[in-house]
Amino acid sequence: MREMDVVGVRVEMPSNQPIVLLREVTGERYLPIWIGAVEATAIAFAQQGVTPPRPLTHDLMRDVLEATGQHLDEVRIIDMKDGVFFAQLVFDGGAEVGARPSDSIALALRTGTRIVCAEAVLDEAGLAVPAEQEDEVERFREFLDHVSPDDFESH
Repeated sequence: MREMDVVGVRVEMPSNQPIVLLREVTGERYLPIWIGAVEATAIAFAQQGVTPPRPLTHDLMRDVLEATGQHLDEVRIIDMKDGVFFAQLVFDGGAEVGARPSDSIALALRTGTRIVCAEAVLDEAGLAVPAEQEDEVERFREFLDHVSPDDFESH
């Protein structure tokens, strides 16, 4: 398993499909995962520190974990089949729950939980970005600085 950072979310054109972009903490591979608009908004809210007037589903999940004394130890992106990614929530005490990566990432950002990805998934779907192409990634980060969670709402 390789630890991952969340670079951010953006809308891929021309399909108008949101993606979340993860990056290896100690490596040069990126992992783009196509997600839904609601999950993109939830991830963007968490990254920007936006507190909605009423809790979103991922805020509720965080609050339920806190209220019951549970702790989310790790989010794992464990598999990819036919272009669909699969994740697992790993709780203290060893309980594991299957989940979508988008929901898992949104919850991890709210709980400060580390995100890891299976080496096989990175080998299959990861994109190596050599240092000379980092300027494109930097432009993506600049885009993220100016994007609003409202940009991900479906119309």
